[in-house]
Amino acid sequence: MTLYKKKKRPLDALMYGLIYFSGIFVAALLAGIIIYIVVNGVPSINRTFLSTIKSVATGTFGILGYMVNTLYIIIITLLIATPIGIGAAVYLTEYAKPGRLVSFIEFATETLSGIPSIIFGLFGMAFFGQSCHLGFSIICGSLTLTLMILPIVIRTTQEALKTVPESYRQGALGLGAKKWRIIRTIVLPSALPGIVTAIILAVGRIVGESAALLFTAGSSYLLPKALSGIFSHIMESGGTMTIGLYLEMAEGNTDHAFGIALILIVLVLGINFLTKFITSKITKG
Repeated sequence: MTLYKKKKRPLDALMYGLIYFSGIFVAALLAGIIIYIVVNGVPSINRTFLSTIKSVATGTFGILGYMVNTLYIIIITLLIATPIGIGAAVYLTEYAKPGRLVSFIEFATETLSGIPSIIFGLFGMAFFGQSCHLGFSIICGSLTLTLMILPIVIRTTQEALKTVPESYRQGALGLGAKKWRIIRTIVLPSALPGIVTAIILAVGRIVGESAALLFTAGSSYLLPKALSGIFSHIMESGGTMTIGLYLEMAEGNTDHAFGIALILIVLVLGINFLTKFITSKITKG
């Protein structure tokens, strides 16, 4: 009898079976959800659905306004949150000395990641919307989402920076490079795959958020009035696709709701595949 055969026990076989069952169950659950949404959502997808906005006068329904508002919120939120999140991660990892301040910042970051999104929405409405007089607007929703995705960007970037070998830093320091130059030319490029992952995960969180935006960005589905109104549109109410999904389901328009859900599923899957593709390209490059 070999050593391998001696180690085989019924409990091991049971655990292996449970592990495989769990993996198959998760895969089947995902496939089931996707198939169900595709079957119910495909009949609603057409040119009008993707290229127009909702019109009571003509009796048509389209999500172009929701898609444009979603794009606005993604871009504005990332422009604010990305430099702050990466800067905070660099400070905590490269500059800050271990102590109470670092522990407090990390504790605050972890606490923020666990707060329900509806509370962010109430805070955003009270502070950005009422105290800052932004009202229901895209910029108000973007500022609120910035608070929500900062923990994702900071913690993921921190872990990416920690994976950079210390020998890289010591070697550059031995050649006379200064701290910021080492970070800018060696540490950040080496951690770039992890940073890209953090940003794309943040995009996924933005796309899927609804509760916080319902209290801050509003539910308008209108497009910018003209090219001159592209920037002024951020001060107006703008509902995202998740808000549109919620409103259509609340009104009993399940066909429209499943159509929006299908577009959201495609976006989320696209974001995940894009994450893997960009990460692999950067790693190989």
